[in-house]
Amino acid sequence: MVKIHNKSDKPDNIVAKQHHIIDKCIEIETALPHFMKDYFIYLKNAVSLSTRLAYLEDIEFFLKYLISNDESFIHLNNLSEITIEQFSKLKARDINYYIGEYCTRYLKSINGNDYLFKNDNRSLARKKSSLSSLFKYMYRNNQLENNITDGFNPIKLPKPQPDAIKKLAVDEVAIMLDIVSTGEGLTDKEKIYWEKTKLRDKAILLLFVTYGLRLSEIQQLNLSSFNYGRDEFKIYRKRSKEALMPLNSTIKKALDDYISCERPNSDLLDENNEDALFLSIQNKRLTMKAIRELVKKYTSLAMGTTRDKGYSPHKLRATAASSLIDYGFSIYDVKTLLDHENITTTQLYSAQRKNLKRDIIKNFEWNDEKK
Repeated sequence: MVKIHNKSDKPDNIVAKQHHIIDKCIEIETALPHFMKDYFIYLKNAVSLSTRLAYLEDIEFFLKYLISNDESFIHLNNLSEITIEQFSKLKARDINYYIGEYCTRYLKSINGNDYLFKNDNRSLARKKSSLSSLFKYMYRNNQLENNITDGFNPIKLPKPQPDAIKKLAVDEVAIMLDIVSTGEGLTDKEKIYWEKTKLRDKAILLLFVTYGLRLSEIQQLNLSSFNYGRDEFKIYRKRSKEALMPLNSTIKKALDDYISCERPNSDLLDENNEDALFLSIQNKRLTMKAIRELVKKYTSLAMGTTRDKGYSPHKLRATAASSLIDYGFSIYDVKTLLDHENITTTQLYSAQRKNLKRDIIKNFEWNDEKK
């Protein structure tokens, strides 16, 4: 474990996570061709840390494809051997074939097993964006003579439809919270763990459906994130933005029950987990995978479906947005709470307001009495 000497106001677990991502970025950059070094410096300052890693992974994957499939590169042993002269000979049609043909469906060997991977248009658009960023930068940086991105084929993304938004109904949220309190519907094996984690699980679910928090925002919470004197807590949004969220009585009670009755005393924990809010049975910070699984379990029970049909944490974010609008809050209020970049995202949830058409027509009647 790396010892953190933290002089910022960010908690150590946030700093440690960022450090881990930076290490992964550096590891990939070291394996890539040296002529991309200027682009790596550009990425560090131009995009968020998670986007930087995603772009580097996409570029690494593309270069591996070239070495495995392109005649001009197939003789090379590793990615760092690719020269700028070879790279500059790539044409737009090479990228179009890679994105439109190879990436849509490919086989990958992992631990001796072959897996079939398929990418939808949204994933393909991300891969295209990563390569467009690289080629545009190298053109502007006078490393390439032509900007081949003008010839990249467009990728049509499906327009989000309000009816397609998956979320829990208000009554299903009530059922879910009742299940986590009573254990009803759980298997005998699940009840063994539920007895030890029911207060923790309830607090997590309430945070999701009350604030519409993202998975990472909940997983990163610490005891020190909360200021009960001011009835607020701090979260770290995407792009390292900080936000203060107000506490209500329901959340305060759920957290107090968990911390007082279920969570081990911090004195009994190691220094890497003593401040973590949500802990596993092994007394370590709960992983995002574990939170994802518990959400899937309880949402599947609330909807009366199989476990594999349960919802992801992001569907609880959608649930919070739709519920707030159903309760009469404006889309601008919801946008602020959920930190949507664009109001059109929030409008999608507004369009799903239950019985909206009925309410409009009921209060807009043409009759003699209103003349």
